[in-house]
Amino acid sequence: MLFHLLKPAIFTLDPEKAHRLTVAGLRAMPAGPKSVPGRLSVNVAGIEFPNPVGMAAGFDKDAEVPDALLGLGFGFTEVGSITPRPQEGNLKPRLFRLVEDRAVINRMGFNNGGAQSAAERLKSRRAKGGIVGINIGANKDSSDRIADYAHMTRIMAPLASYLAVNISSPNTPGLRALQDEGALIELLDSVIEARAGVCPENAPPIFLKVAPDLTPTDVDAITRIALDKNLGALIVSNTTISRPSSLRSHQSAETGGLSGAPLRALALQRVRDFRTATGGAVPLVGVGGIGSADDAWERIRAGASLVQFYSAMVYEGPGLARKITRGLERLMKRDGFSAIAEAVGTE
Repeated sequence: MLFHLLKPAIFTLDPEKAHRLTVAGLRAMPAGPKSVPGRLSVNVAGIEFPNPVGMAAGFDKDAEVPDALLGLGFGFTEVGSITPRPQEGNLKPRLFRLVEDRAVINRMGFNNGGAQSAAERLKSRRAKGGIVGINIGANKDSSDRIADYAHMTRIMAPLASYLAVNISSPNTPGLRALQDEGALIELLDSVIEARAGVCPENAPPIFLKVAPDLTPTDVDAITRIALDKNLGALIVSNTTISRPSSLRSHQSAETGGLSGAPLRALALQRVRDFRTATGGAVPLVGVGGIGSADDAWERIRAGASLVQFYSAMVYEGPGLARKITRGLERLMKRDGFSAIAEAVGTE
């Protein structure tokens, strides 16, 4: 209720400034209790998630508030994307609210404070527990991006519940080329080798984050590689470079990745595509356009074992995670399922 009272004032602020104020507020507040396993628990890649609702990467880029987010009712949170060296990202303005469309366009460009400072914060909070995935990327000016991912793996694997390899941001030129079959095999081999070097035992699973703008051939190739490399999950999907004709906002022509409600249909279809291609053999994390329990349930029934959101919180506020988890319990009971895993892929 407080958020909705403050929302008009918040929306007068520049979106990036509003985001920084939100993170600062979460950092200043005492963290609430973390979610505990219950009816919504689900096991993915050997990790017991207390509920399937996660905060997507991009909100907590520098791992400043993972425990505050877990205290909002999320079953897990994903920090990053983090790069080896600090970088400013793209020129401002680079974040846009499409209010009429309940959407966001960003061209942030992996702005973050770099691996060293994030790793120090992650080390200091490890004893607090909770599931914290670490989303890793490459520096924009890197001469060897695959080496960047290996370097990030060596730093972050010992600190991560899971490692999310992000090769699908549209805002770092050339990054999505790493989704091509040959490049992706080379990248994952390098990441897996680096992980083995620092975590010979109890290694965190590797999740691969892919774009929604994929062809059937791309889906099949990524599936083959995911199965061959024994990936923990596929995160489906990142923002889209496409622009649905239904967009109404005057800012819809801004370049960058589109997220929020207009991404829902495309992201849902990609979950269906990967569910069909994998036959359920690789867990899926459904992301994109999820803003309600019904959206999350639809994604689970389509094949996702976990779901994530970020843009919807811009419009619905910090209580959305708990609202969705309460709704999932109701929907699971309504449809006769006793566990989330039973519902995955049953549409």
